[in-house]
Amino acid sequence: MYTGKIHKLPQNMGCIFSHLGVTAHQNENFEIPPKTYSWDKREKMNVQDFIIDGVKNETVGRLPGVVNGQQMVIQNCENCNIYIFDHTNTLTIDDCTECNIFLGPVKTSVFIRDCKNCNFAVACQQFRTRDCSQVSIYLFCGTQPIIESSTGMKFGCLQYNYPEFKDQFKAAGLSIYNNNWSNIHDFTPVPGENNFGLLTEDLIVDCSLIPTTEQFSTVEVTSDKHTSLVPYTSGSRRKTSDESCLVVFFKDDASNKRAEIFTESLIRNGSFILAQTKEVPMQAGDAQRVFGSEVYSNAVGKGAVIGLEINGTGCIKFCQDVIADLLKDSPGVVFVSQNQAAATQNIDNFYNFANMQMEI
Repeated sequence: MYTGKIHKLPQNMGCIFSHLGVTAHQNENFEIPPKTYSWDKREKMNVQDFIIDGVKNETVGRLPGVVNGQQMVIQNCENCNIYIFDHTNTLTIDDCTECNIFLGPVKTSVFIRDCKNCNFAVACQQFRTRDCSQVSIYLFCGTQPIIESSTGMKFGCLQYNYPEFKDQFKAAGLSIYNNNWSNIHDFTPVPGENNFGLLTEDLIVDCSLIPTTEQFSTVEVTSDKHTSLVPYTSGSRRKTSDESCLVVFFKDDASNKRAEIFTESLIRNGSFILAQTKEVPMQAGDAQRVFGSEVYSNAVGKGAVIGLEINGTGCIKFCQDVIADLLKDSPGVVFVSQNQAAATQNIDNFYNFANMQMEI
């Protein structure tokens, strides 16, 4: 029962209250400090880092680490060189004229609207234009590029590299082997006209897409097929020979390096072309159907495989020899077509499967 008496606190209670931020001698009307959450400690972002608007006759852009996966907008620019040396989430470009624009890896979509007389170098998962004219694009695109109400569009395979490019591709979730740059879909075709075409095969990336100003001097850019991070492919161009070969690298710790070394050997040789590439996951049953053998069923369980189609007279022997040398120094599982008749079926099986998996 309450007696109305005031009881003295035990001596150690002052210590207990001290742990709560008060003592027994403080006023009862104390205030507890507000909680601090992790999002309160985040570095505040400057929205201007993610917008380039209304620039004329200038060279501007963003260095690696500035955008860092955020979305970005470029609009109302004229006669500018614009370089985004970072990965982004999405990127929209509106109403730009006479501009040269490089975009580092974009995780999702690039949407270009109402632009004319521009050059672009772009790496993205999805690419779309609307109401554009006289535009050249050096492109890496993980899905089928789409143009809508656009004319005079020219496409080429992206040839570009700088030290941070590879890690930015990884951060954006893009595989350098899944490039559909030439598989263009025209959403608004005009009977008797062709709204798009391919750039000349031996044309390198326009020099205006490589910075020369002091502000970008720390970014070491190269722009040719020999040093490009993205393998240079001929895409939908007519093949030079009836002979092709399929080479498939099965995943292990060294498979990506093997594919890289093989591609470099192919480019150095110069006698053959890399027609197309794909990196795609496979199950044991898929391997059985694609390769017609159970030999590769166990090898697909470690991750996505990398498939390359090589074209040119004598390419099968060349591929077999290079892969044999590679496996001497770096043992692993690699499929190589054995003859021309088998190669045709190999290529059809693999790329039909890959395109179905990627819904292309």
